[in-house]
Amino acid sequence: QVQLVESGGGLVQAGGSLRLSCAASGSIFRINAMGWYRQAPGKQRELVATITSGGSTNYADSVKGRFTISRDNAKNTVYLQMNSLKPEDTAVYYCNTNLFILGTSLPYNYWGQGTQVTVSS
Repeated sequence: QVQLVESGGGLVQAGGSLRLSCAASGSIFRINAMGWYRQAPGKQRELVATITSGGSTNYADSVKGRFTISRDNAKNTVYLQMNSLKPEDTAVYYCNTNLFILGTSLPYNYWGQGTQVTVSS
């Protein structure tokens, strides 16, 4: 089994910063892409940023230039540095990872439990 544990959410004023972390643990053979998604009340879950095992990144247009995704492969951890936060960034942020479990030949997709980010104006 695999567990994703997220941390770093909270309440911040507009213009402030937060750093989210997501650590994967369990019977992991190899992690492929890792990413962050978010879901605001009444809206669909949307992609925020992804990063491949080789370090290539992809961002939603709404966060480009403000958010930075990174990963520590030795720790099976992905980070999301969020700067210049806006009230419209308020959402539950979910970690996602695509990985191979030990003893399997197909990758699986896992989600974290979500962490609340609230940006006040």
